[in-house]
Amino acid sequence: MADARRKSSARPISGENLQEVFETFCAFGGGANAKAEMDNARFAKFCKDSKLVDKKFTSTDCDLIFSKIKAKGERKIPFATFKTKAIPEIAAKKGMTADELEARILGAGGPTSSGTKADAVKFHDDKDQYTGVYKAGGPTNVDVGTSDLSNITNRKDADVRGVQK
Repeated sequence: MADARRKSSARPISGENLQEVFETFCAFGGGANAKAEMDNARFAKFCKDSKLVDKKFTSTDCDLIFSKIKAKGERKIPFATFKTKAIPEIAAKKGMTADELEARILGAGGPTSSGTKADAVKFHDDKDQYTGVYKAGGPTNVDVGTSDLSNITNRKDADVRGVQK
């Protein structure tokens, strides 16, 4: 079965500032009650979707930087920590300035989601191709007359051997 991949931006962003991109990644998949704080999974998604991950900066580096910059005992980082600690750390690891990195992030366009689309299957999609039980119908799975024990058992008179009179 062939994979037909499609990519779409979660929420359209203008890319004017870094905080807008940060908030878009924070809200990705979070529903209506998403907060403007980024956890490790969304930070990794941010790094991958912004095309920052390469041979110099791997996904492991992304995890290590997140662990390094977050406050002890916390699981998420606010925008201030992202701007002052994460961006310089990533820029240093990639060998570029923070301004160059920010321009690259703004040019990436925000989070993307990918999914697969099923191929057309002739025998499944075209009901004229159905055969057998699927075409003509089959037995019902609703048993008639078995609602209680009196419909199932034989209570007629019988002799000692079980032969009915």
